[in-house]
Amino acid sequence: MLKFTDRVNRVPRLWSNKELRRIAPLLEGDVINVSAWKDEDKDGGHYREYFTSATSYSISNWYSERGFQNAHDEVLLDLDSPLPPELSRKFDVVFNHTTLEHVFDVFQAFENLCELSKDTVVVVVPFMQELHYSEGYLDYWRLTPYALRELFKRNGMECIHESVCDFPNTSVYVISIGSRNAAKWQGKFPALKDHWLGVGKSNVRNDLLQVVNGALYPWMERAKSVIYPRLKMAKGALKRLKHR
Repeated sequence: MLKFTDRVNRVPRLWSNKELRRIAPLLEGDVINVSAWKDEDKDGGHYREYFTSATSYSISNWYSERGFQNAHDEVLLDLDSPLPPELSRKFDVVFNHTTLEHVFDVFQAFENLCELSKDTVVVVVPFMQELHYSEGYLDYWRLTPYALRELFKRNGMECIHESVCDFPNTSVYVISIGSRNAAKWQGKFPALKDHWLGVGKSNVRNDLLQVVNGALYPWMERAKSVIYPRLKMAKGALKRLKHR
């Protein structure tokens, strides 16, 4: 099982969740989370909860370690193979989070994501991240914002929004949204950047810094979840004592 709890990989996941909570309510209609496994956001919730304007919500998986479970509203889908005709343009919104790097035929996979959608595709991919994989779930690609723009263009879509998690000493995630009807989304997202030169520069770090960050992160997380609330309670108690 792939599971990240260190700062390097935890921060971009939380960043992408925050971005998706802001974006997802704008997306209406039938939604599918492709290669969703259990649809978990790795922060105690499920991505289904993000798409508050959805008419319906489905997930897809394929036979693998993190695969098909025969769950309600689950679609059996192999991103490596051409899309079955009955799934063409079946959903309004197609969502895919950190899966494309694990599909060797990434061009076929991206074509499938776009062909599934009547209008909108939302993808999250790692641009810079350590090699990560398990048996039968290998790691092949790192896609830049420019690659995603071109992939949307090749599949009859236009990139309407992109954002990048570019914090020091973490992995870098890219969120990119494509649409068949870009005019529909004018004014709802910032204009695309002219260039992404320098993205990831602050993430080229030395080994010592990685070790220090890795060692400190669990304590920082404990401080936020345990120590800070207790300090806040103590501060409140002192304040009440002063007013007696």
